[in-house]
Amino acid sequence: MIFDKVQKLDVVFDSPEVDSPPVFSSGDVVSGKVLLELAGDARVASVKLHAEGFAKVHWTESRSAGSSTAYTQNYSDEVEYLNRRETLLQADNGEMTVLQAGRHEFPFSFQLPEETLVTSFEGKHGSIRYWVKVKLHRPWATVRKIKKEFTVIEPIDINTPALLAPQAGTKDKMARVWYRNFGQVSLTAKIDRKGYTPGEVIPIFAEFDNSTSRSIVPKAYITQTQTFIARGTMKQKKSVVATLSGDVVGARRRETWHGRAIKIPPVGPSILQCRIIKVEYMLRVCVDVPGTSKLSLELPLVMGTIPLHPFGSRTSSVSSQYSVNLEWLRMAIPEQPEPPPDYNTIISEEEAEHNMSPPLIEEDFTGILERPFFAYVQEFRFRPPPVYCEIDPHPQPLNIRPRCMTY
Repeated sequence: MIFDKVQKLDVVFDSPEVDSPPVFSSGDVVSGKVLLELAGDARVASVKLHAEGFAKVHWTESRSAGSSTAYTQNYSDEVEYLNRRETLLQADNGEMTVLQAGRHEFPFSFQLPEETLVTSFEGKHGSIRYWVKVKLHRPWATVRKIKKEFTVIEPIDINTPALLAPQAGTKDKMARVWYRNFGQVSLTAKIDRKGYTPGEVIPIFAEFDNSTSRSIVPKAYITQTQTFIARGTMKQKKSVVATLSGDVVGARRRETWHGRAIKIPPVGPSILQCRIIKVEYMLRVCVDVPGTSKLSLELPLVMGTIPLHPFGSRTSSVSSQYSVNLEWLRMAIPEQPEPPPDYNTIISEEEAEHNMSPPLIEEDFTGILERPFFAYVQEFRFRPPPVYCEIDPHPQPLNIRPRCMTY
């Protein structure tokens, strides 16, 4: 039978590295070949290729229309990013092409749209996928199909003024039990910039002022929020990817973090340009206030793919309170990133709270990721800032000594 003559139908992408799948971005040329192996001579009508890329979301919610009536509401939407067709084999006169037994290769090449695409993504309620589908048409035989996905990563350069700007904030809250005040807890935190890449360490500069009669424990963690949008409705999944717990701050005491480090694990980049799917990150510094809800300060983060440039970036932030050891310049930066990990490998807040070690009983979080992340992950080493002295350049005839402090 003709059906049995097709031994293999496959798609192979051209890749600069033999053992690594290629990664593409807007404007890149996707090339490769379709492999066809036949056990005997076969008549073929055509070999056609269809490249597609879509962002899709879908979820359901149960609704009640009365005491005895319930129904399921479906939410779905999609955005098309790629739609390209090519014919790899087809006779001009519409007749059949006879292919001899053996191996046949059909090369293909097409360019991705110049406008910004969106990074590949896999989430609980949606995905962003790109693929190539090949169909082999033969007379009096079932159409043979093969589908092969490829990865798109849109570069996010953190060396921009917006992502190099320091992030800071202050919050306070009064501790109360019924109608009695137990004092105030205040929190001030600052980080050097908004943009980071996976593998970096974020030094946190914070001050916790505990004016209550009870002890508090400061904490910090990095959260990821996946947002899915359809028909004007949003569905979110929040997860914790990294945690940090400080020392206990006793009653009426103050604690200062001089660049307390929290390391970013292998996570996917931020997705901010898709209409129906967004992936956002946040650094949350918080304390549990006795007798009231948690005092929390959130600083926005953007996970990029292009790491901090060794030159020029320091000029964007004079108030930067640490410096970068330029030894990392000797490290080779790969030319292309590897595919990002599955976003589903990040645990939920409920799982994090359940898995945290016993000492953190107020609000327990942790982050576990199992798959390797893509390139551009560089190890940055930070050292404490130098001592800074505030000396009045025009001293007055008063007995005032210089005031020195470290941040």
